[in-house]
Amino acid sequence: MPKSAPRAPAEKVAQFDKLVASIPRIERKGAGFPYTAVNGNMFSLLRPDGVLCLRLSDNDRARFVAKYKTAPVVMYGALMKEYVAVPDTLLGTPAEMKRYFKLSVDYAESLKPKATKRAASAKKKR
Repeated sequence: MPKSAPRAPAEKVAQFDKLVASIPRIERKGAGFPYTAVNGNMFSLLRPDGVLCLRLSDNDRARFVAKYKTAPVVMYGALMKEYVAVPDTLLGTPAEMKRYFKLSVDYAESLKPKATKRAASAKKKR
């Protein structure tokens, strides 16, 4: 079965892919819902409406919200406490955007690794 195309606007997907490619150890996941994760911890996602969300530490998130005046991220009725919505103006500024993306990567790498569903299913097969 072919993978589904991302639901976000094509230009936003291209910007997201370019941002992900700026850090070689990170790979984009998700076909219809692009996201990134390390050690089982998701740290960025591109919503179907084209809004990029980043997971940041408490201090980085507070500075980001103060600087960009962003609203809390809510998806499917749930508040995503550690995430910020990236304004389009920032997404269009590659150097500054890469800085925040790197902060998000660093934060995710500092978190306790989560077992992935694949790892759990691989154990069951033994």
